[in-house]
Amino acid sequence: MSSRLIIALDFPTAEQALAFVKPLDPQQCKLKVGFELFVAAGPDFVRALVQQGFAVFLDLKFHDIPNTVASACKAAAQLGVWMINVHASGGAKMMQAAQQALQGFENPPKLIAVTVLTSMDKAQLSGTGVNADPDQQVLHLARLAADSGLDGVVCSAQEAGLLRKALGDDFLLVTPGIRPEGSDQGDQSRVMTPAQARDAGVSYVVVGRPITQAADPLAVIAQINAAL
Repeated sequence: MSSRLIIALDFPTAEQALAFVKPLDPQQCKLKVGFELFVAAGPDFVRALVQQGFAVFLDLKFHDIPNTVASACKAAAQLGVWMINVHASGGAKMMQAAQQALQGFENPPKLIAVTVLTSMDKAQLSGTGVNADPDQQVLHLARLAADSGLDGVVCSAQEAGLLRKALGDDFLLVTPGIRPEGSDQGDQSRVMTPAQARDAGVSYVVVGRPITQAADPLAVIAQINAAL
């Protein structure tokens, strides 16, 4: 069984990211490339990771008019990535356009939607004009994503049990804000340990700094895989 761990490559340059990746085993983890690294290193860096055998989650959270998002998803799929994402708040038409854009690929990437960012609590969500509790808003947007044909959502592990019950066993739940026991919470407001995430029904966990800044990243990777 392939690893359910996704490592967030939160590095400012391709050189630093590649140095970190060099000792890693693609069977032991997947890799996430986000805004900072993609802007700094570009699509060739993503292709290099794919050529090394890594399953890559391209975390660019597309959010625009349907045609633009559909075109961006096609471009991402051509890189050979394993997973891409969009913002569920872009609406059903945008998500449907993204999903349809991937149908022509022999092995299309998984397509998931961001619901509510894990850095946001109720007060911050209210500040954007959304007066629902975070878990209610997450459920609403996750249902919209499922109805639009997407494979799953990004959510907090704290909402995973609710979503698993509402949307079934096949819907992917990808959770950032995962911190091994004793780790610094950082800038995440809604966090869980890997074991708690597993018990909540999470499909994949995203872990960044607790691994990338560890004295022994391979030991932390092994610890998290064991917990999952």
